[in-house]
Amino acid sequence: MTQYDFDLFVIGGGSGGVRCARIAASHGARVGVAEERFWGGTCVNVGCVPKKLMVMAAEYGSSAADARGFGWNGEQGTHDWARLIANKDAEINRLNSIYVKLLNGAGAQVFEARASFIDAHTLQVGDQVVTAERIVIASGGRPQMPRFPGAEHCIVSDAAFYLPERPQRVTMLGGGYIALEFATIFNGLGSHVDVVMRQPLPLRGFDEDIRTATAEALTSSGMVLHPGVTPLRVEANGAASRVFLSDGSVLDTDLVFAAIGRVANTEGLGLAAAGVATGKSGAVMVDSQHRTSVGHIYAIGDVTDRLNLTPVAIAEGHSLADRLFGPGPRHWDLHRVATAVFCSPPVATVGLTEAEAAERGTVDVYISRFTPMRHTLTGRARKTLMKLIVDQASQIVVGAHMLGEDAAEIMQGLSIAINCGATKQDFDRTVGIHPTAAEEFVTLRTRTRVTEGPKQQDVAEMAGMGAAEAGLGG
Repeated sequence: MTQYDFDLFVIGGGSGGVRCARIAASHGARVGVAEERFWGGTCVNVGCVPKKLMVMAAEYGSSAADARGFGWNGEQGTHDWARLIANKDAEINRLNSIYVKLLNGAGAQVFEARASFIDAHTLQVGDQVVTAERIVIASGGRPQMPRFPGAEHCIVSDAAFYLPERPQRVTMLGGGYIALEFATIFNGLGSHVDVVMRQPLPLRGFDEDIRTATAEALTSSGMVLHPGVTPLRVEANGAASRVFLSDGSVLDTDLVFAAIGRVANTEGLGLAAAGVATGKSGAVMVDSQHRTSVGHIYAIGDVTDRLNLTPVAIAEGHSLADRLFGPGPRHWDLHRVATAVFCSPPVATVGLTEAEAAERGTVDVYISRFTPMRHTLTGRARKTLMKLIVDQASQIVVGAHMLGEDAAEIMQGLSIAINCGATKQDFDRTVGIHPTAAEEFVTLRTRTRVTEGPKQQDVAEMAGMGAAEAGLGG
């Protein structure tokens, strides 16, 4: 029997890779894990965690202004960008150390180095060569750079966390969740923000009512939207830049921020040397068990470019480690994964959009729009939108969508109900907590409209793709 240095080697120390390595080591496997940049990956360092801290910073400014409606006297102060970045960095450093401590505590061997394939069982890890019986690719993703003339004058999201000072004028290229979250940050801290997006509405792929309400909210907050246009080129203009758009307009700005998508981080991994197949975008192709084209090599998380969410990567890593070295895979329901966009106000959603549900059958749609209780006193022009989508035949709630304060916190609870197959009647007989915005989801009694579908299909399909079909099984 061939003796390998490790039973399992994980390439990438992000959330998914660390979970996989830690759980495998806890089952007694000899585990190595390599990370060349920073422990915790994108989410902890240049993604969800620092971004949400910065969103919170932006919200404090409006909270100070809103307090006057509740009788507090005082003027809104100025913001210290350098202090925010320093405090953010300190928290991220703390989280980095926790990831390493968890790995060491589980008995995994940590390599702070780049790992790449020499062959299907052999890796170059820094200046060492190691072998492993099984290998997991968990190298994540990276921001996509634009390709128009003058792209070198743009930044992507990684750089935004380390800007030495806040720009007064920001031009955001993109209408996805990363673009909107950073637009919220800069706008809330006092920058003028232009959002340039190819689509007529932001958040492509989200429910249309949510997209419309989000556009209205962004405009109401003072941002300027440029829908249906694309950037043609960017030119330096002294210390600033000029952005030339496809509609003939020109924007003068201090920062051009490209948030046009992310790609799998597979460059330089030597995948060809191991025989690992990738798709057109460079993402690693896997089956429902996370296996690549090479049976003993696996891939999890954003490097597979399927459902690019940190909790999904963690679930995949945990499940894979349990299957390979434990008593069997823990089950996570990845059919209907809730997600949130931390713009201001935030968006949260779980299940099918109205259009997706109508493709599977006729649906009942319930919508509520209202001014949050807080803003009846602040006078801020901010609305909340809540929406339930119900399969008419079974009355199962197949989608929930919200734009409004605390949307993510509310949606987490709703995702449990929807993953359990709750019906509209289950919602109706639930007594709400008063006064809250969340109670609106259990008091939606009047149907807004019926959206006809082409045909009725079984309830399981109505509720979303199966894990095997989505490539997320195990």
